[in-house]
Amino acid sequence: MEQEFILHIETATPVCSIAISSMGKVIEEFVADVEMSHASELMPLIDDAFKKQNISKDSLIAVSVSSGPGSYTGLRIGVSTAKGICYALGIPLIAVGSLHSAAWGMKEFLNANNNELLIPMIDARRMEVFAAIYDNSLNEIKAPHPWIIDQDSLAEFADKTIIIGGTGAEKLKPLYSSFKNIVFVEGNVHKASFAAGIAYNKFVNSDFADTAYFEPDYGKDFVPGKPTIKGLK
Repeated sequence: MEQEFILHIETATPVCSIAISSMGKVIEEFVADVEMSHASELMPLIDDAFKKQNISKDSLIAVSVSSGPGSYTGLRIGVSTAKGICYALGIPLIAVGSLHSAAWGMKEFLNANNNELLIPMIDARRMEVFAAIYDNSLNEIKAPHPWIIDQDSLAEFADKTIIIGGTGAEKLKPLYSSFKNIVFVEGNVHKASFAAGIAYNKFVNSDFADTAYFEPDYGKDFVPGKPTIKGLK
C-alpha cells in the first residue's frame, strides 16, 4: 500500500513552518529563517519538503492548518494556501487550534504530571495575550481567549504547577519571577510538527473543516490602524 501523508501549515506567529506526517508521525519539518516571511516563504518551504522526501503532492490525503488565534495576516496566508492545495487535490481541510498545538509542543518539551496545567500564549501586544488552559492530557480547561495579564491572573491556580510557553510568555517573566509554581518553557512551541498528532486524530474521525467557508479564529475583531498624515495630529 502506498504511503499517505498529511501536510501541516503553521502561520499564527511571526515564524511560519510546515511539516509532513504519515499516520501521525512527523517525517519532515521546515521552519522559516526570517520572521514575517509567510507570503514569500510558505510555498517554497512546502516544495522543498516534498522534494527532500522525494514524494508527490498527489500522495497527500489532507492538509491541516493553524486555525488561530494569532496573527491576522499570517492566518489569512496559511488558510488561503491550505484551501488552495485542498481544492487542487480534492482532499479535506483540517483545522487545528494554534494554542492546542502549542500545548502539545509544550508537553513535548517537558514531562508534565497530573497536577500541572499547560498555558500556551500568543503575543497580542502590550500585556495582552491569546491564551488557553489545558491539563496534561491536553483536555481544554479554558477555551482560547484574549487575556490581559497582571500579577493576579493566575491566582486561582496557586495549588498547581503552571507551565507557560509561546510568543506571549517572555514578557510575563518579570511578573511571575517570584512565583515558585510557575515554569516557563524555552523554545518555539508554535511549530507545524506539533499539529501532527491532533490532525491525524481528526482525520481518522473525519473531523474536517468546510473548505469553502472555513475562516480562522483571529482571537478578536480585526481593526485596521487609523491612517496618519505627516504634520497633522
